[in-house]
Amino acid sequence: MIQVNAVGDPCPIPVVKTKNAIRELGGPGVVETTVDNEIAVRNLQKMARQLGCESKAEKTGESRFLVTITVTETAQTPAPTAEESCLVQPGKEKNTVVVIASDQMGMGSAELGKTLMKGFLYALGQQESLPRTILFYNGGASLSCEGSPALEDLKSLEAQGVEILTCGTCLNFYGLSEKLQVGEVTNMYSIVEKMTQADCIVKP
Repeated sequence: MIQVNAVGDPCPIPVVKTKNAIRELGGPGVVETTVDNEIAVRNLQKMARQLGCESKAEKTGESRFLVTITVTETAQTPAPTAEESCLVQPGKEKNTVVVIASDQMGMGSAELGKTLMKGFLYALGQQESLPRTILFYNGGASLSCEGSPALEDLKSLEAQGVEILTCGTCLNFYGLSEKLQVGEVTNMYSIVEKMTQADCIVKP
């Protein structure tokens, strides 16, 4: 049996941790994941169903839930995360470009939007097929700079071969020119070139 502590982890980290634990089992067995919200419980049980595993959930305390996943002989093995997969050589995969123009994802609560953007960048690094380039401009420029909650995720993406580019004009405008921590500075010509040559553009 493998026990996973995902208390305090935002979506999709509990699912990723549990998938990795199932892969670590290497066959039939049990994975117990502790989380602190019902949304995480539902996400874990949905993942278990998709893999053909049995699951049950119980509330063990105030804001504490235990999800027990039983992996059977017939269950599917989760695919390796992008971090563990071999990199595909440039030109061998779709040219996907992610463009980020804000430090928030969606409209509404700014606090929620920042949490969602952090979750998006983490989840992006867990995909089997990674984007070739991530472009940061306007308000999104701060995400690649000192103090950004997404720096660890972006550095992981860069280590996996993802090109990270931040608009130099935007860095200057926001007084961040000396605070860039990951990737390189780019200009509008290059931004337009990357976008027009992309097979797919993703904008969260």
